[in-house]
Amino acid sequence: MTYTAPLQNMIFVLEDLCDLDQVASLPGLEDATPDMVRAIIKEASKYASQVLAPMNHAGDRSGLGFVDGLVTTPADWKPAYRMLVEAGWNSPAANPEYGGMGLPQLVNAAVQEMFQGANMSFQLCPMLTQGAIEAIEAYASNVLKHAYLPKLVSGLWAGTMNLTEPQAGSDLAAVRSKAVPEGDHYRISGQKTFITYGEHDLAENIIHLVLARLPDAPAGVKGISLFVVPKILVNADGSLGARNDVRCVSIEHKLGIHASPTCTLSFGDEGGAMGYLVGEPNRGLEYMFAMMNNARLNVGMQGIGVAEHATQHAIRYAAERKQGKPADASNGDTILGHPDVRRMLAVMRARTDAARIVAYRAARSLDFAKRAEEGETRAVHQRRVDLLIPVVKGWSTEMAVGTTSLGVQVYGGMGYVEETGAAQHFRDARITTIYEGTTGIQALDLVGRKILRDGGRAAGELIGDIRSAANDGDADMAAMAAEAADLIDETVAWLLRQEPKTALAAGSAVLELFGLCTGGWAMADAARAAETRIAAGQESNFLRAKLLLARIYATHVFPQARACRDVALNGTAAILELPAAWLKADN
Repeated sequence: MTYTAPLQNMIFVLEDLCDLDQVASLPGLEDATPDMVRAIIKEASKYASQVLAPMNHAGDRSGLGFVDGLVTTPADWKPAYRMLVEAGWNSPAANPEYGGMGLPQLVNAAVQEMFQGANMSFQLCPMLTQGAIEAIEAYASNVLKHAYLPKLVSGLWAGTMNLTEPQAGSDLAAVRSKAVPEGDHYRISGQKTFITYGEHDLAENIIHLVLARLPDAPAGVKGISLFVVPKILVNADGSLGARNDVRCVSIEHKLGIHASPTCTLSFGDEGGAMGYLVGEPNRGLEYMFAMMNNARLNVGMQGIGVAEHATQHAIRYAAERKQGKPADASNGDTILGHPDVRRMLAVMRARTDAARIVAYRAARSLDFAKRAEEGETRAVHQRRVDLLIPVVKGWSTEMAVGTTSLGVQVYGGMGYVEETGAAQHFRDARITTIYEGTTGIQALDLVGRKILRDGGRAAGELIGDIRSAANDGDADMAAMAAEAADLIDETVAWLLRQEPKTALAAGSAVLELFGLCTGGWAMADAARAAETRIAAGQESNFLRAKLLLARIYATHVFPQARACRDVALNGTAAILELPAAWLKADN
């Protein structure tokens, strides 16, 4: 389970494709110079490769302990978590006022990719804490901020999201957990399921952000409030007090991420857990989406990180495995000489590279949306963030499932054997298309909230940026960018003419199309940047590989976008016409 952070690739994307120098010109990010960022991600890569990656497979095999409501993580995880806290890696983008590094979200995306790729089960804990930090800083009172943020930012305390209930999965309107006012706090009762890191032994306290209803709350999503509910109560002086009335009653036995506790939490078995209202009553879902956007971007980074790890894993195996007589003997007699093995590895690499660029560009827009001085610039980038987040989450994770599956295929029969580790990548990646909103929910978000609601405005701005990539560089790359813009333009125009149910029925195909087309835009830009460097005398195998991988994306991956367009425009009617009863085997 060795993992090497793709530093050269990351730096190329940060500097050549995401204009890191422009990000460093934003207020509050002046220290994020290219030299400083290179030093930071180099140090992060050491933690990823030397600490997190060696624990990954062992944690998958050993899993978790669970006795009397207490979860124990694998033996070497607590020392690794202490190292994370001491080095400041728990929340790199957090506000320095509360002890964070204050890094750009763009740079944090690279850090999260490394950590998630090296050990996804472990990094889920800091990932959820980062979301809790964002929600509390954005919406909580100053009292709550000062009481909770410094220790959450440091990692001494960890954070969770508590949305799901047995009867309320994706439909949060069905949330039943209750919050009854009692002086300066509330008594919380109810049960929450599928709570990642809801109980563990890594941090000295766990701060749950919980959705619940006040007694007089209106029905539906407009009656949900958000509460801070600590596992251990916090005294006025900041010290820890008594145990709160929240218990872990079970942990799930899952396909993957075996060392990440997925918990069922019970609040209020002994009279009600003490909780504190975040912001205003009945606006909890709005506030929780601050966490959700952070989590969805980071789940996209999970997909990219695991795909990168699986690709490295498969390449190493193929470079050593000898089987049959290769058609191409330039790589000796290993299976790298078999054209179909080479094809699988090249597609794995091209897909992962494209998704990385798209995700980093979304993170870059987060920085501009928050920090740009001009209001219109902030608004444009916020629209870009809103448009790309479901694409990054949905497309990158589906890409990861496909890429890790190819990784198993490269191994052949040995990929189906747990000892090689190839299967773990596939198992771990599978959850990424499900939690924090399934791919179908991302598709509904993209079509319903991000395209139809604004009449295609944000999509039109994206199309304009993609068309600009069609004006320079290699003719084939320019043609791919031009076609990508045309495919999005045609599909968005069609969506805007449809009834809502027809448009939403096309959602999954539209999301895949957006991913493939923004990936084509990204790879065309990568090829042009590589050509520019080569023309400036910076010849290298790395840059030549960029040109070839862009061609491979254009010929092996991007053509699927045309099929997605056809499915969206021509395939929805049959889906809507098919009676559900006819899906039964015997009707």
